[in-house]
Amino acid sequence: MSGPLAGIRVLELAGLAPGPFAGMMLADHGAEVLRVDRVKAVTDVPRRDVMDRGKRSIGLDLKSPAGVAALKQLAATADVVIEVFRPGVAERLGIGPDDLLAVNERLIYGRMTGWGQDGPLAPTAGHDIDYIALSGVLSTLGRAGEKPTPPINILGDFAGGGLMLAYGVLLALIERGRTGRGRVIDAAMVDGAALLFSMFFQAAQTGWWGERGTNLLDSGAPMYDTYETADGRHVAVGSLEPQFWAEMLRLMGLTDLPDRDDRANWPAIRERLTAAFKSRTRQDWETVFAGSDACVTPVLDLAEAPDHPHNRARGMFVEIDGATQPAPAPRLLGASRGDLAPATRLDDLTSWGLDEATAKTLRDQGVLA
Repeated sequence: MSGPLAGIRVLELAGLAPGPFAGMMLADHGAEVLRVDRVKAVTDVPRRDVMDRGKRSIGLDLKSPAGVAALKQLAATADVVIEVFRPGVAERLGIGPDDLLAVNERLIYGRMTGWGQDGPLAPTAGHDIDYIALSGVLSTLGRAGEKPTPPINILGDFAGGGLMLAYGVLLALIERGRTGRGRVIDAAMVDGAALLFSMFFQAAQTGWWGERGTNLLDSGAPMYDTYETADGRHVAVGSLEPQFWAEMLRLMGLTDLPDRDDRANWPAIRERLTAAFKSRTRQDWETVFAGSDACVTPVLDLAEAPDHPHNRARGMFVEIDGATQPAPAPRLLGASRGDLAPATRLDDLTSWGLDEATAKTLRDQGVLA
């Protein structure tokens, strides 16, 4: 493996999206990630899930004493464990933080849950929409007069969860470099979602942020919104600063608009912009604003984004086994990145401290795949 995390070994206990996303973030930058699945989930066919890229996988029966003992052997040579069970499950299996730190005091044990390891809701089920609802975040999302709108599962699962866990792992690795000891990370999606909205919590307390859909950045302002074009597509307008606003109006040929600093004028301004953008196609507007500082861009769908000239020039997307997917980010200039190939089964576990004779016995018992 190559990249800034080369030499770092991660055991990822199989789970839903946030855990694998954190593992992908680490693998993208060179960490050696071994995904531990259920025995029946492992096949000879490479795993083509984008969040499994660059990983290797094994199947291990963690409900059997032999499987638990094998995981402890693997953990003895690992740097990081990513665990995504409900609170208490890992402890009942005998693979909780105390169990694994007892065999490797340098181990970083990253725990990913929705509600966290403690608190009244910790043992209960939930999903992204629940975590961002309780954090206060969901209440801010949506247009004025409409119900709160969940932005798919990006804020809780991926940003507040997986990304925060990967960040916590890096913090713990830096700390371990000083102390020589590992750390347990309690990464809760509800915590992470709230942190992402730090600025808006402050804004609400100071009176700068009002009701949903009435503010500068949440579709309340006509200079920060999306508009439909003549072909039924859309453009995004982000001309917040006066100079960008003036450039947009100049290129659109619009004059005599009311003062945008007076909120009472926002409906009239929006009406003029809506009519203007509706008069031409998205491609027409893309040509009009090309290379300008008007801060107007086409709203691309997921199939279009990889082909945009800017995205192509930056290599923002890569193709792996015929599947187009976002490239690793952020970029560490001059550094190589990890292997992005689809995950494959790892048969030889000797480098992870499990000798072949033991591995064969476990395979014969159906404990290891």
